[in-house]
Amino acid sequence: MAEKFTLPTETIELPSQGKVYDLANPLSSGTVEMKYMTAREEDILTNINLLKQGLAVEKMLQSLIKSPIQYEDLLLGDRNSLLIAARILAYGSEYSFQYTDSENDSKEQINVDLQTLNPKKVDLSLYQNKNEFTFELPASKNVITFKLLTVGDEKKIDQEIKGFKKATNLQAGELTTRLKHQILSVNGDYEQKSIRDFVDNYMLAKDSNALRSYITSITPDIDLTVNFTLSSGREVTESLPLTVEFFFPGS
Repeated sequence: MAEKFTLPTETIELPSQGKVYDLANPLSSGTVEMKYMTAREEDILTNINLLKQGLAVEKMLQSLIKSPIQYEDLLLGDRNSLLIAARILAYGSEYSFQYTDSENDSKEQINVDLQTLNPKKVDLSLYQNKNEFTFELPASKNVITFKLLTVGDEKKIDQEIKGFKKATNLQAGELTTRLKHQILSVNGDYEQKSIRDFVDNYMLAKDSNALRSYITSITPDIDLTVNFTLSSGREVTESLPLTVEFFFPGS
């Protein structure tokens, strides 16, 4: 009898090191086991219906994860690291994109080694295996608690924005909608009604900007900043553009 086929897997380290997840959550281990991409995942990536819904990459990633985790529990930054790892395991670490030099309106092909991307530097001492953080708004002095967004939170935000537009034919404010889902309490009040009222009517622009900057500074993620030299000799620092080439090299 022929031996059962097996697929190689790799253990991927998460930027959060698992320190934001509750200890009962498998993600608190700080690692996720992923298999190498197969033709099945390529089918998912090229599924027309999934592409139209913008779900192809997410479904592909879920198919690759072997660890017993809940996909929607993943912090967005940890999810991003798994996407980078999936691309490396599937097609290698070399990634090319076209860069337009604004100084002379020329285009150059830039090659980047994805394995050189590192986790963003954050203060890991803030993470106590609980996704809840405290911040005093600098102008109003209100004290809020907030969480770092997960894949599941992102879906709820997207659904609320789309639902609001469908019901009213108006565009919901993405910034305020995101804050309503991210803020957990205001001055000790955890009621959703109170939080939404505060964001809509009492959140000063100065405080909103300070809060968002702080959240960004403590959010674990992959640093997509890349440095490269153009043929003219000019040094460039850019955020890595994730074009169609990322999961469809040669397209």
